[in-house]
Formats: sequence, C-alpha cells, structure tokens
Amino acid sequence: MALPLKPKIVVSLLTKDQEFQVMQAVDAERAAPRAGFDIEVVYANNNTALQQERLYHFVHAQERLRPAAIVVQTVSGEGLPRVAREAVNAGIGWVLLSTDAPYIDSLHAEYPGLAISVVTTDQLSIGRIQGRQFRSLLPDGGNIIYIQGRADTCAAQQRLQGMEEAIAGSKIKVNVLTGEWTEASGERAVLSWLRLSSSEGETLSLVGAQNDAMAMGARKAIAARRPEWLRLPFTGCDGLPEGGQRLVNEGQLAATVIVQSNAGPAIDLIAAHLNTGLPAPARAVLPPRGYPSEGPLSGR
Repeated sequence: MALPLKPKIVVSLLTKDQEFQVMQAVDAERAAPRAGFDIEVVYANNNTALQQERLYHFVHAQERLRPAAIVVQTVSGEGLPRVAREAVNAGIGWVLLSTDAPYIDSLHAEYPGLAISVVTTDQLSIGRIQGRQFRSLLPDGGNIIYIQGRADTCAAQQRLQGMEEAIAGSKIKVNVLTGEWTEASGERAVLSWLRLSSSEGETLSLVGAQNDAMAMGARKAIAARRPEWLRLPFTGCDGLPEGGQRLVNEGQLAATVIVQSNAGPAIDLIAAHLNTGLPAPARAVLPPRGYPSEGPLSGR
C-alpha cells in the first residue's frame, strides 16, 4: 500500500547570487521537514518572466501534483497578482515574502480555507535604523550615496521612506542610486554614478545600501575608481552572521541591520493553518535590529 504523499511547498526566491536569498532557502529547507512538508526551492534569476513561467508550471500541474502552497519573494514589485489569483483558484495557498501587495487582502477574504498571507520584516523600521546610523556616523551632516534595491518593490520604497524620515532635519544630503539587491548591481550603480561628470567634484561622506551585498559592490566600484574613498563608512542591511556582521567586525562595513529570514516563519504559518484549519493571518511582520546595537557609531 502506497504511503500518503506529504504536502508539498514550493519556495520561489530571487537569485542564488545573493546571500540573504540563500539563507532563506536554507531556512525553508530546515523548517519544511519539521512541519511535515516536502519542499522544492526554485530561483528566478532576478527575472520576472522566468519566475512567472516557473510558478505557472506548478499552478497548472495535475491536481495530485500541485503544491499545498507557494511561498514567493517576487522579482516584480506588483507581486504577480495574476499568478496569485490562478494559484488560489487551483486550491494552492500563496504567501508573499519580504514584500506586500494590496491584492492579498481580497484573496485572504475570498479564500479563508487557504493559507494566504504576507511574511515580511518591518521595512520602514529597517530604513529608520539605517537613517539613525547615518546620523550617528555623520553628526555634522554630509553627502551620501544610498543604493536602493529594485525601486518598484515595497521593501525598497519603505526602506527609503524610513531612512528619509530618520534623517529629516539633519544636514545629510542623499543621492539615491538603484540596484537589484546583488553585489554586481551595487557595483554597476556606483560605477555609473562615478562616470557622471557631476560626480567628479563631489565630496562624499558615506556610502549606504539597502543590503550588504550592494554595499560590498559599492566598495568594489570605489576601490577601482576612487580608492581614497575607501576610508569612508559603508553601511548595509541583512546582517548575516558570516555576512554583514562579519564585515562590520572586520571594519569593511561601519554598520548593518540584522534581518531574520522570512521563509521559515512562512513555512510555520502554513503548517499552523493546515494543522488547525484556522485562517492564516493576513500579515506577519518581524522586527529588525541594528548591528552593532544601536548607540553611538561615530569614531568606528
């Protein structure tokens, strides 16, 4: 007699080329067996069309082969609303990671029998922590470049908003550049800025980025074109023990923000829903924290 199949969870992430995404995959792979799930992790290579194509493969599979839920950090800031709608129509739960989308509320209300939710970190708080770090590192103000993730994503927008709120009233002037959350994109963004004639006479005081990978990409660009700026403070976000935290301890970054994986909590949320039959919460928001712990940073 064949054993019943375990429920399957598909986890769709941005790219293997970014340490936080790899951490999310590992976290999901650890959480799934504990919750009694099989798991398949797929990557979108930062390509919306590819992510959509791969998810439709699961949504349109034979009923017995469909996953119980899809956990996805979408490349697109819109959050793939058409894929989400088709997934829940097919009886598949849908959990967004590290972002938010308005359609979640309507799907959550229409399909109470499915796990439909957002699991994210408080993105505004991440930005506010970064802004406080900037103020501490630059008590007299200064010019900074700040590398944002994909500008159409909720995470990038809210981190920028929170940072701007925290530096309001200071003498810090921000030039916002745009990357795609990877080290290579941070390097490209800063190299492009350095090639502008307007940057030639710029006096720079700090380089900030919305994650540690882009901050390190910025360091590479500056090492190649303006090595004298390597003495400036660089800050990032994600704060993995062997990533941002190590880089702070080694002096390559002045500060970071520790963000825990959203993927394990998403798996646990789906398990609680399936085990109890109770509706999943529409949103679960996790707190970030500064590293080093918030306090005076100037003089590091």
